[in-house]
Amino acid sequence: MPAERPSVILATDCGSTTTKAILIEKLPEGYRQTYRGEAPTTVEAPFEDVTRGILNAIEEVEELAGRRILDGDRIVTPSENGNGVDIYLSTSSAGGGLQMLVAGAVQSMTAESAQRAALGAGAIVMETIASNDGRMPHEKVSRIRELRPDMILLSGGTDGGTVSHVVELAEYIAAARPRPRLGTGYNLPVIYAGNKDARDQVRDVLAEHTALHITENLRPVLEQENLEPARGKIQDLFLEHVMAHAPGYDKLMGWTGAPIMPTPAAVGEMMQSIARRENINVVGVDIGGATTDVFSVFDEKFLRTVSANLGMSYSVSNVLHEAGHDRVLRWLPIKFDPAELEDRTKNKMIRPTTIPQTLDELMVEQALGREALGLAFAQHQQLATGLKGVQRVRDIAEAFTQKSAESLIDMKSLDLVVGSGGALSHAPRRVQAMMMMVDAFQLEGLTEVAVDSIFMMPHLGVLSQIDEEAALEVLRESCLIMLGSVIAASGQKKRGKSCFSYTIRTESETLEGEMKYGDLLKIPLGQEEACEVEIEPERGVDVGAGPNRPLETECNGGLVGLILDARGRPLALPDDESERRELIGEWNRAVDVYPDEPS
Repeated sequence: MPAERPSVILATDCGSTTTKAILIEKLPEGYRQTYRGEAPTTVEAPFEDVTRGILNAIEEVEELAGRRILDGDRIVTPSENGNGVDIYLSTSSAGGGLQMLVAGAVQSMTAESAQRAALGAGAIVMETIASNDGRMPHEKVSRIRELRPDMILLSGGTDGGTVSHVVELAEYIAAARPRPRLGTGYNLPVIYAGNKDARDQVRDVLAEHTALHITENLRPVLEQENLEPARGKIQDLFLEHVMAHAPGYDKLMGWTGAPIMPTPAAVGEMMQSIARRENINVVGVDIGGATTDVFSVFDEKFLRTVSANLGMSYSVSNVLHEAGHDRVLRWLPIKFDPAELEDRTKNKMIRPTTIPQTLDELMVEQALGREALGLAFAQHQQLATGLKGVQRVRDIAEAFTQKSAESLIDMKSLDLVVGSGGALSHAPRRVQAMMMMVDAFQLEGLTEVAVDSIFMMPHLGVLSQIDEEAALEVLRESCLIMLGSVIAASGQKKRGKSCFSYTIRTESETLEGEMKYGDLLKIPLGQEEACEVEIEPERGVDVGAGPNRPLETECNGGLVGLILDARGRPLALPDDESERRELIGEWNRAVDVYPDEPS
């Protein structure tokens, strides 16, 4: 860390298609993001040099800022007399990001822990191999050989336990002789994070044909997960092996003042910084063209998942296939032909940069967005479970349930949702982004909702490694756009029955009223405003304080305001098609989602 806090910071994020550069300056009022530039990423042919796109994006920042940052292909440091920067930082997911294969002795235990470790380090998990995954040995060897990952994470067994399963997995890897995705002049990195008693045997099997690295066991005992050593080793090897063999990255590593981070890992760092500093539970989502990343921090436990085929352009057809036509069409207040939905979805897939030109096109795209978010969040909840294989005392209520493991995601204790990606950050109306997240995640109780204005989270995540205070200040002032708060009731009763009564006190007025099941209400409450809320639920209703218990709290406003949601959870829609369309139209009008919505 520099002896003095940097005053001028340049940060870039090299995405698969676009490289984004931002300038952060220390102004009299504090650290602020001041200028930004974009350019196409140049990691592939014909350029095959990631630094060309970076220089082009920086040149745009130079022009806008009126500040000389480059001297040829050199970044001028430190800043002096209005020119140069104090430090340059970068993240990257260019070339498909970090792609990993994970292997573990037991699918639902060590393999799942390995998956959590890889995802938390910013990787895309291409495949999970386990001793008990049902595949024959030759099928496992064939699958490992054909994947060509950037790295393999091998785990298995508690310390002092059996060694045979993890050694068997090592033998499959050795037999496959896997080759790395980038470059041919080096051995594929393999990280062993399993039973320490098996280290010598694993070394004998793998050391000759792979770049083997040994670190602490992911599951030293059944009751404990130890993910950080493996995550740290993954990120080190990402720089040492993967980035060093990607076109132009050797040059880029010589420019940066801190290690380059995988883009998703940087976003995860920022989410953890928010949760730690504010002492809150956070869910973040980045919905892209090909993938959707979901991040969560609950009670200081961090988890990230990647839904690799759920996105809004390249993989939008898969969203339609996974969700089904009926689930997408249920969000539309207009009659829509399923065949036309199929055509529009495939047009978006083959023309990924197009944007909706008509209102019904926008509604279709946002209906697909709701399903992509919902499917990705469901996958996240499945992985966000307690440790499998751990015996614990159950109470009588649990004894009669069929759940094998509890999700760590408790929606009633969720404090903040942050959305990013074009579908959310660039929605024509902020209320559209807010309602997409409310509906997809089925928020419960009191939750604040925000969007990342220009997908600045990666830049701030890598900055937080150097100066967390500066990163959080820019996050608050230049990055996050607070949309407002939502209070949502859980439970289901007949539509039209009383759900809860409310009293809302602002500086200028007091509002009182009753919400019936199926109602939505938007109350204007600005970004700098707060209000006192008292809610008295009907019997069987939970508004965040517990069933039948009143809620007294403070709410913060935003660009949308405060939304009271009495539609119940889980959200249920009428089976009758015309009744459903009418109800969706009512909800949209209640919170002003679309202008001049067709009836």
